[in-house]
Amino acid sequence: MHMSDALISPIVGGTMLAVSAAAIGFSVKKIAGDKLDEKKIPMMGIMGAFVFAGQMINFTIPGTGSSGHIGGGILLAALLGPYPALISLASVLLIQCLFFADGGLLAYGCNVFNMGVTSCLLAYTFIYKPLVKRSLGEKNKQKIFLASIIAVVAGLQVGAFGVVLETLASGVSELPFSTFVLLMQPIHLAIGLVEGLVTAAVLCYVEAARPELIESVVRDERAPVGVPRKKILISFGVLTVLVACGLSIFASAFPDGLEWAMEKTAGTTELEREGAAYSTAAGIVERTAFLPDYGFKGADGEDDAEPSIAVERAGTSVSGFVGSAITLVLAAALGLLIHAVRGKQRTHEA
Repeated sequence: MHMSDALISPIVGGTMLAVSAAAIGFSVKKIAGDKLDEKKIPMMGIMGAFVFAGQMINFTIPGTGSSGHIGGGILLAALLGPYPALISLASVLLIQCLFFADGGLLAYGCNVFNMGVTSCLLAYTFIYKPLVKRSLGEKNKQKIFLASIIAVVAGLQVGAFGVVLETLASGVSELPFSTFVLLMQPIHLAIGLVEGLVTAAVLCYVEAARPELIESVVRDERAPVGVPRKKILISFGVLTVLVACGLSIFASAFPDGLEWAMEKTAGTTELEREGAAYSTAAGIVERTAFLPDYGFKGADGEDDAEPSIAVERAGTSVSGFVGSAITLVLAAALGLLIHAVRGKQRTHEA
């Protein structure tokens, strides 16, 4: 559900960037105030990398000619807490935009809000957390399973509606509200159900292996001292490599939910807009994206011939590995920075 720059006006893009920046700033403040558990920092990196890899796998929605991918907001929030989760997901989206030309730079604030704020801060806080917290200690897996599906679907529905409202506010006449919304909501309901099942399966695995991690996040507490996380970190690290370098090459070729809805509404998945803001944003991404569309730059060659399947798959695998590695470093580095700054503040106050 990554929006391109052509779907929004500069005013809407600027407004949503300010809103998302405020949400990220609030999250940083909350993390600093709560004294971020230093043992959670490696999890921020590993889980951010895992979500980056997971978003590369588009799964087919049967009978629609569409596909979808996980957003990862609820998964991150359930394992890290809502505020570290938003920072990790914002890191994923920034890397996808700048280095892989996935999602527009002008639309970055929209994408952070639609995929991050709606799930990490809203759906987690008002749906997932209350449902799971109520059942801690008894039949927790069943509650986690149910809460995961409901929260993912709710967050994705709000995010999809946000896309429709943002295009409406931007005056995108090619996507009339009534038609666009009647396509966006059902297709993202189907995508949300699949992501909900994936999220539930992953969280139930963590619950079985280290229930203290799930419970401590829901209770807004640090995990008990001595709870080993090495097995979880290694497991997700291995899964990230397998997904990013292997499974990603088998992703569905069908358009994702947003592209599908656009094609059904406007007859195309790509709209064009002219103006200084659009050309500037596109120019920045063109210079920074060294693996555009998760493939080798210039792989088509000068004669515009289609790249071989082997080259395409190699480009996808390399993109998955490199993107996951950059995400791991950035998300963990942000966690370390927040932790270090807070530590200096406490020292100064003392």
